[in-house]
Amino acid sequence: MIYFLPVIAALIGWLINSLAVKMLFYPRNPVKLGFITLHGLFPKRQQALANKLGALVGQQLFSFAEIKTKLTDPEKIKNIIPLVEAHLDIFLREKLPKAMPVLSMFIGDSIVNQIKTHLVAELDTLFPVMINKYLDNIEQELDFEKIVSQKIAGISAEKMEDLTHQLLHRELTRFKLLGALTGLITGLVAMMIR
Repeated sequence: MIYFLPVIAALIGWLINSLAVKMLFYPRNPVKLGFITLHGLFPKRQQALANKLGALVGQQLFSFAEIKTKLTDPEKIKNIIPLVEAHLDIFLREKLPKAMPVLSMFIGDSIVNQIKTHLVAELDTLFPVMINKYLDNIEQELDFEKIVSQKIAGISAEKMEDLTHQLLHRELTRFKLLGALTGLITGLVAMMIR
């Protein structure tokens, strides 16, 4: 019977670590066992985790200044100028004469090209100002810390459990096996002492 002690201790170690992994998410709702209340670690701490991650994203990972710099980069603006030119061309050659037929008598190719050239040059300087103003307004209205906190708080324990198992399957298995190995060693030591 004493020879089964390491096997039984290994099984107990594996079961304890398996239970520890389950306790991350179960019970999803607190369970009262007499004077003890069991909480799953994630469901119990979900709001605190959401607040901390929201603060991290809002303060450390997200920067409106970086976004403004990237969106107002002259190279990025030059990339959209051909699109603007194409729309201006359609507007000046087709839509404006339909809206104001009298102008069609005065607007020829050279005038259209001159107007386009001046408008594109003006828009080239206007776009960064418009984008900055737009992002300033958005920055005042959006609270990324709050948005991230709400999103994380809204994740169900089931979804978090699935994600955890998908991402950490190997590590969780090793943790359970570590419990079995610890139990086996403990059982062997107990068997030798006896």
